Amino acid sequence: MKTTSLRADAARTLFQVLEQGKSLRELLPELQSQHKEQDRAWLQEMLYGVLRQLPLLQYWLRQLLEKPLKSNQKAVEHLIMLGFYQLAFSRVSQHAAVAETVGACQNLKCPGLKGLVNACLRNFIRQNLQQNLPDDKQILSGLPKWLYKKLLQHYPEQLDEISAAMNTKAPIWLRVNTTRISKDDFTAELDKADITYLSEGLPAQALLLTKGMDLTQLPGYQQGWFAAQDGAAQQAAALLAPQKGEHILDACAAPGGKTCHLLEYQPDIHCTAMDCDPGRLQRVEENLLRLGHQAKVVCGDAANPEDWWDGKQYDRILLDAPCSATGVIRRHPDIKWLRKGADIANLAQLQQKILHAIWALLKPGGTLLYATCSILPEENAQQITAFLQCQADARLSPLHEADNIDNPGWQILPGEMQMDGFYYARLIKS
Repeated sequence: MKTTSLRADAARTLFQVLEQGKSLRELLPELQSQHKEQDRAWLQEMLYGVLRQLPLLQYWLRQLLEKPLKSNQKAVEHLIMLGFYQLAFSRVSQHAAVAETVGACQNLKCPGLKGLVNACLRNFIRQNLQQNLPDDKQILSGLPKWLYKKLLQHYPEQLDEISAAMNTKAPIWLRVNTTRISKDDFTAELDKADITYLSEGLPAQALLLTKGMDLTQLPGYQQGWFAAQDGAAQQAAALLAPQKGEHILDACAAPGGKTCHLLEYQPDIHCTAMDCDPGRLQRVEENLLRLGHQAKVVCGDAANPEDWWDGKQYDRILLDAPCSATGVIRRHPDIKWLRKGADIANLAQLQQKILHAIWALLKPGGTLLYATCSILPEENAQQITAFLQCQADARLSPLHEADNIDNPGWQILPGEMQMDGFYYARLIKS
């Protein structure tokens, strides 16, 4: 394990996300593997924190930095914002926040900028800048301008609640694998291990841990007693309601959480898990193996089924369509900065193409459950309304009383009942 600067590595990672468009989901595990166990949680907290508060940190940076830094020095801007975050939002002492952040310039190969970083951080403290908040609601929301405008357009009354939920730490939801252990027996094991949880009023197999922890250390991890899955995602199996002996397709299945849940909801089904990403399909295989389930795993493009489909129609299809992931920003704050406004129209077009292609794979009388982890109507209700208007053999199967063709489906907003943002619409082929 190499000796390295925590803050320099954090600044470098922020640079890769914000300037090079790389995903924190890919960068963070590799980064954490290079540091001691006690530093791994700190790294995640700092990176997530900066990405959540980025507009405000940039607002403060513009007041203290006369002109932007160029090219290979750009990472130092991210280092300064990391310093601001420590001073304004963390329990790191002022002395450590300043000294360690300034010292990280050496590791970033910018020793000549130590004075600049020191001046910015000391001026931040001297001017008590953390009390200097802008009037601009978009900056305070922690959201990029394009997303703030969209949410203001679609959810004017809930905007403050949504942005607050997006900037909070997501709780840990578990799904008990009832093919391996009963929920009562599993909770008894958690009680023995002095692990606290909530279970009242949650989906049938769900538990909500009251504090964060390493899931691999929970009772029964190796034995496949449970999986981590948000409460919103846990709605899919019951809404699709597979029946004994049916052929089910989970389209765009990776990493396999819903595939496994379908097999727990009704073990006696023939399930095909399909995805276009071979690397993520490996995760599906690993999850099936750990939880003790069997499914046919297929690598293929949902928009072009003729390349992989065997011609036999399915009784039920779960289509978890590629989307903006705006509903899971609290879990992946880099999504805010990796997504661009122009992506939404392209995603909606892809979803439409997949929906029409997959519909042909469904038996007459069969059920398709359309799902996204988005909260944008273009990807959700508007998508389903358009499909119902042009697909003569499709009809809506309502999920609640107000579910109709003009406003179809069930939109869960981030933080609602402690769940991620999610969307479902159920369709029947006549």
